[in-house]
Amino acid sequence: MTLILHMACTFSTSQRYKQSERILYSLWRVLAGLAWVFAALFIGNALLVTDYKDIHRQIHNEERPHGSETLPKGIVTATSDLEMRALWGNHKMNPENQTNLLGMAVGIKQKESVDKIVRKFLSSGFVIMLFHYDGNVDAWKDFEWSDRCIHVSAVSQTKWWFAKRFLHPDIVSEYEYIFLWDEDLGVEHFNATRYLSIIKEEGLHISQPALGPNSTDVHHALTRRKPRDRVHRRVYQKFGGTKCTEDSTGPPCAGFVEMMAPVFSKASWRCAWHMIPNDLVHGWGVDFRLGYCAQGKPTENVGVVDSEYVVHNSVPSLGGGFTSDKVSQLSVLEPSCKQYQREVIC
Repeated sequence: MTLILHMACTFSTSQRYKQSERILYSLWRVLAGLAWVFAALFIGNALLVTDYKDIHRQIHNEERPHGSETLPKGIVTATSDLEMRALWGNHKMNPENQTNLLGMAVGIKQKESVDKIVRKFLSSGFVIMLFHYDGNVDAWKDFEWSDRCIHVSAVSQTKWWFAKRFLHPDIVSEYEYIFLWDEDLGVEHFNATRYLSIIKEEGLHISQPALGPNSTDVHHALTRRKPRDRVHRRVYQKFGGTKCTEDSTGPPCAGFVEMMAPVFSKASWRCAWHMIPNDLVHGWGVDFRLGYCAQGKPTENVGVVDSEYVVHNSVPSLGGGFTSDKVSQLSVLEPSCKQYQREVIC
């Protein structure tokens, strides 16, 4: 009987030992599984953090100007302006807050017209940049305002050549509006301050002053002044095979200004600058594409201001008017005419 009880106890102890082994083994498997899970989570989290840091660094660098990625953020100056500075001290040569820019290609033969234009714009607090296509800068020193203007000289270059190279959007980003005018415009009926007020109220990103009745050369009916209007954005007329109606959405019926006196908002100029080919000379045809830069609404954001108008005197510059020989040379002077033949950009 004692032997039987001893055997029963031994068997029971063995069973409990095996059961404990199974429990311990199961517990070990659970702990091992949890360890693998935590290890995977730790590694995954480390990878995610690394990826996030890389993405954040990449986005941060993309926001910076090309070439400045290695510079500390606090010393990066991405934009500039055309404000002239005194040689000594931290003083501006012109203490006025100048927030608009006039750029104009000029020759000394048109000094009387240019003088009137410059005086108008200086009185409205503009920065003036004169592009001298005849290379004659010294002759302008007779005008008291000459030292207040920025002078850039390159012989036989037009305003678009100058604008592409000297009016990069990052250079003129401080200015609300950029006026790029020809030199042969009469401004007796034009006030720059009132003009700015109108285009701001009307929401015009691209505009021009209307051409008055005494203008000698009006190429498009849309730019002709409407005496009873303050601003107009379209014209209702038939041009050859083109009939301008309420449904018309593009040039020459709507969303159009000419290249003789365009005015750009800061945002529209950033777009237009990128559209100008490097070999653009006269700008013919580009005006038909400016609607791309009207901030999405060319029929609303492009317009002609009637209440402040100019007179186009159509004075030949850069050595005279265009003869048939000069027109035939356009394919040589402006290769972009071939590149953009279907776009009519030349």
